[in-house]
Amino acid sequence: MLWISWFLYFYHLSSYVAETHRVTGIKNDGFQHTLGHLKPRAAPEVQAEAARDVIWRILGEDYKRFPVSVDPSIGPIGKDAFQVFKNVLGQIEIIGTTGVAAVWGFHYYLKNYCNSHITWEGSRINLPSFFQDVNITITSNDRFRYYQNVCTAGYSTAWWDWPEWEKHIDWMALNGINLALAFHGQEAIWERIYLQLNLTRADIDEHFGGPAFLPWARMGNIRGWGGPLPPTWHRHTVDLQHKILNRMRLLGIVPVLPAFSGHVPRAFRKIFPNASLILSDTWNGFDDQYCCPFLLDPTDPLFKRIGTMFLEEYTNEFGTDHVYNCDTFNENEPSRSDLEFLGEISRSIFSAITNVDPDGIWVLQGWLFVHELSFWTEPRVEAFLTAVPVGKMIVLDLQSEQFPSYERLGSYYGQPFIWCMLHNFGGTLGLLGSANIINNRVFEGRNMRNSTMIGTGLTPEGINQNYVMYDLMTEMAYRREPADLDIWFEKYATRRYGAWNEYAVQAWQKLRTSAYDFNGPQRIRGKYVITRHPSTKINPWAWYKPEAVLSAWDLLLRARHGRRNDIFYQHDVVDVTRQGLQLTADTLYLNIIRGWKSKNITQVRLNGELFMDLFDDLERILASNKDFLLGSWLEAAKRLATNEDDKNLYEYNARNQITLWGPRGEIRDYANKQWSGLVADYYKPRWGFFLFALNYCLVHKIPFNATEIDLAIFNQVEQPFAISNKIYPTSPHGNSVEIAVALNKKWRTIKPSSKLRVLKNNRG
Repeated sequence: MLWISWFLYFYHLSSYVAETHRVTGIKNDGFQHTLGHLKPRAAPEVQAEAARDVIWRILGEDYKRFPVSVDPSIGPIGKDAFQVFKNVLGQIEIIGTTGVAAVWGFHYYLKNYCNSHITWEGSRINLPSFFQDVNITITSNDRFRYYQNVCTAGYSTAWWDWPEWEKHIDWMALNGINLALAFHGQEAIWERIYLQLNLTRADIDEHFGGPAFLPWARMGNIRGWGGPLPPTWHRHTVDLQHKILNRMRLLGIVPVLPAFSGHVPRAFRKIFPNASLILSDTWNGFDDQYCCPFLLDPTDPLFKRIGTMFLEEYTNEFGTDHVYNCDTFNENEPSRSDLEFLGEISRSIFSAITNVDPDGIWVLQGWLFVHELSFWTEPRVEAFLTAVPVGKMIVLDLQSEQFPSYERLGSYYGQPFIWCMLHNFGGTLGLLGSANIINNRVFEGRNMRNSTMIGTGLTPEGINQNYVMYDLMTEMAYRREPADLDIWFEKYATRRYGAWNEYAVQAWQKLRTSAYDFNGPQRIRGKYVITRHPSTKINPWAWYKPEAVLSAWDLLLRARHGRRNDIFYQHDVVDVTRQGLQLTADTLYLNIIRGWKSKNITQVRLNGELFMDLFDDLERILASNKDFLLGSWLEAAKRLATNEDDKNLYEYNARNQITLWGPRGEIRDYANKQWSGLVADYYKPRWGFFLFALNYCLVHKIPFNATEIDLAIFNQVEQPFAISNKIYPTSPHGNSVEIAVALNKKWRTIKPSSKLRVLKNNRG
């Protein structure tokens, strides 16, 4: 009769699981058979201790008021859950399925019950003397919450050391992130491999990019630019990767490690003369010195050998959690387009992973299906994706909020995918976002017919901007239905500033229906006139009426009483003032160009003077806040150096990336920042040079030679700034609120130009 008892046990267990799914509205992701092994390695009690450590770092001794435990059985299979309740001792007790889930529950309580706010800019914790009663259970909608873009390592975290990473991993856990990119140390491992293969140091040095350009060297877009990498860099990244992985694993975050993408040094030709090596295409105009490494044909048997060598060495050093990122065709196309070849490529890449780790899962950034849309037709994508066993690949639908591919590609032909918000390119600053889209389409992607969606993700190229969008997006992981954005933004403003304020709420509602309501087909990026290389052909545009954002500026400043010293209020005052000045500069520029075309010297001169004056005011407001200082970026780079040569190399990397992005300005201003120091010594001087030339040509009635002016600006402003060693402040000066009030009074007299192109297919 024992078999009857076992049958009844499993029958009731399966009924319980089914009922749990029915009550919570959760569907199993359908890939438990292939992804079930992607789970925390640490024991529950170890994860709980790591979760307590996060809470201690945030609260200090008050962490004792939040006892934490980890119990994987409290949630359905393949989902995370947390329980938050007030215990008999008056404490807020938290139980999570993992360490991450427990910290997520702690953060959920702080946000929703304590009006607290923890962001990239800082934190405000409001703990009451006595906790109100609470008894909630929250379960995730999906299997994963993914984080990072491969480019974030260049645009935001290039100069981070352990203190920055420790704080950021805490932030990941607070927001429930349980699958995250961990890419450090791979050049150190490649150096070992290349030396084993008899490449010389010179061969290696001309291949690796510099610290600020590593993501694009890794993906085969460039080679050598910003390098060479010194030995101290390798030691730094290996040590840092061990710390990062250890902390992620203790918390239950599954790290995504790098795999071999196929891009190898040019010197491979002399070592392997019979190998099938394909010269990569030129990328963004880089000349031969810095472009076009070889791609080792994935169908060549050597590909599997090299890929195996790398992954064995990497996992021997760092261990593995069985998830690997590989992007062979980032902004470059395969050499052939026939379906059989594309399938062979995919199988070869996957084989190089599973040859070392039979449980390996391939994570693919789906950017290639957006960027090379004409090449990646549906049959080609299907051939490429289905060559890998279903469930053994995870596709990141990288920019779902603007250019989703999951519908066009039939839910990736059965492969699981993650709905991602990319949002930011280059780490640029500028108020932008698609709040309505992420508030609705996440649910559409999850619930569409035959959906293979298994998670949500944040994939910005750069962070430390527009935190409101990331706060909203992270909630899509547990919300059962779209939020009422009116209410959500009101609560956000209240939480961010510590108390409800009529004007603050009105300001954020204005921003919600303007800057944060983009819904058009255009690519939105942080490009404004003041941060662009001077030209007579710039065509400023917006997806909202500028007056809406300018009105938000007015309203935010009216909320200043009682908030002058609040870190979030000060940050936002600077950020919105910066945006208001940018919009005003767009109007002045259009006036200048209109005057130039009509040969109205007075109009050009008067608006040009105002334009240059605006740069001084922008510099002044940015210098008043720690989050907008060029000096912080440069000093972070130099701090990682151990000698003068490395210090100069790192500083040049840091300066070049945010300005010229290449030796000749190949991707000039792509990663522009409105930072104090950069405005005064880079943006203003080149516009001053341009406007002087424009005036001179009008007065003397001679043609304006744009090519000649461009070259002069490069030689006299841009290149000198990139190679300079001028030291900039790392501490703010001036009162942000007082400066903003004065600038608002001064510049709000200029009304937005009627010539500014406002897209009609957007609200706001």
